Amino acid sequence: MIKVLIVEDSPVVQEFLKHIFSSAPEIKVVGIASNGEEALEFVQSNKPDVITMDIHMPKLNGFEATRKIMETQPIPIVIVSGSSTVKEVSTAFKAVEAGAVAIVARPRGIGHPAYEKTARELIQTVKLMSEVKVVKRLPQVRKATVPVAPPLKVPASPHKIQVVSIGASTGGPIVLQTILSGLGKKFPVPILIAQHIASGFIAGFVQWLSESSGFPVHLATDGELLLPGHAYVAPDGYHLMVNHDNRIALKRNENPNGLSPLVSYLFKSVAKVFGQGAIGILLTGMGRDGAEGLKLMKEKGAVTIAQDKETSVVFGMPKEAIELDAATHVLSPDQIVQFLLHMAGRKYV
Repeated sequence: MIKVLIVEDSPVVQEFLKHIFSSAPEIKVVGIASNGEEALEFVQSNKPDVITMDIHMPKLNGFEATRKIMETQPIPIVIVSGSSTVKEVSTAFKAVEAGAVAIVARPRGIGHPAYEKTARELIQTVKLMSEVKVVKRLPQVRKATVPVAPPLKVPASPHKIQVVSIGASTGGPIVLQTILSGLGKKFPVPILIAQHIASGFIAGFVQWLSESSGFPVHLATDGELLLPGHAYVAPDGYHLMVNHDNRIALKRNENPNGLSPLVSYLFKSVAKVFGQGAIGILLTGMGRDGAEGLKLMKEKGAVTIAQDKETSVVFGMPKEAIELDAATHVLSPDQIVQFLLHMAGRKYV
């Protein structure tokens, strides 16, 4: 039985979330807190397996509550956001920076066509996150630099790297932040990113990622020319690809119930256009999206990387790639930074 604490200031939303969880026999709601202060009091004497956390609340908001819980009684926290404004979504990702393990959109109301799908996503996320091992965070410490990992032996590449493509899902945002922070603004290669994320969250995610990493990150636009030292993120409802003229190509997702963006679309496109001049990286996430695309990249001569199990929040996507023999390297985020700097011709310091 997975014990869940709901932290939400709206009584209506509290009952709505309780109703959703009541449909999952493996989940039991053991408490409800109306603000961050009540959540802190609850975890002092109780130990839920997962906390669902709203962001905008009186007295103590979801970001501060997440930070304090992770400093004192670390518990997997899932941010459940009912807002898609850039400012609030960006704040939600700051809660991920503070230790929350996932962000999901609040499910649509009963009777809405997307109700069952979004409720199922919330339940699935809570189940998965209940298995995540979280660690205590040091109080008031903000990550300024990427820790130096043990020296990594990187083979010399006979091919000039022209593009880096990255696919990620659950747990991906904080890993992307780690990688981009470590590369620095002068990284001489463009980066393409396909990140599974709830509809409406992408603009806030891009703003948070750019501000927190110091790396120029943009929402990709169709026909945009790829520039070195810039990262491009697939927008809502589109698959991210590239053309032979070094420009972005966006393809609208025609399947309303399908994943968007598909990592495999990106990898297959990069394999076709850049071949040996590309690097493909598959990060943490549930499912198998990206594994076959990464395999194609490897077959075309590209360097391919899967995130290791130890640092993955969910090892599903990297595991599928490894089992498919699609990854030439299995690395931690810090090692990925070293690898990319070396392959791009910069000495890792």
